[in-house]
Amino acid sequence: MFLVRALLVWLVLMGVEFCHGALRTLFLSPMLGDYAARQVSVLTGSILIVFIAYIFIYWIRAGSAVSQMAVGVLWLVLTIAFEAGFGHYVFKLPWEAVLEDFNLLKGRLMPLGLVVLTFSPMIATRLRERYKLK
Repeated sequence: MFLVRALLVWLVLMGVEFCHGALRTLFLSPMLGDYAARQVSVLTGSILIVFIAYIFIYWIRAGSAVSQMAVGVLWLVLTIAFEAGFGHYVFKLPWEAVLEDFNLLKGRLMPLGLVVLTFSPMIATRLRERYKLK
């Protein structure tokens, strides 16, 4: 049951990240350029992801470290599939262009954001436990 809740929260995450990306394109990219704006947005996007996980982690009911990692891996797989599929099939980008966002060797930081995404349920749980919030 917790994975169904995790899927619903992932939909919230994607909605927030879609708006985040639109704001990056509209406001940050014209000021900094696309490359720098994408790098900055990995940091701000990671903060948003942890914040959303923080809000919803107890509602998801992933109480153990194993279930928290299951949620994180689910979010990772869904996000990669969404990003790749959306880029290729909706924006009609060639696969090489889609995969470029995942290339750390070219300075793309998306893989770091995906690591944060994967561990965000655990991070959120630890933050809530530390500050005694339930």
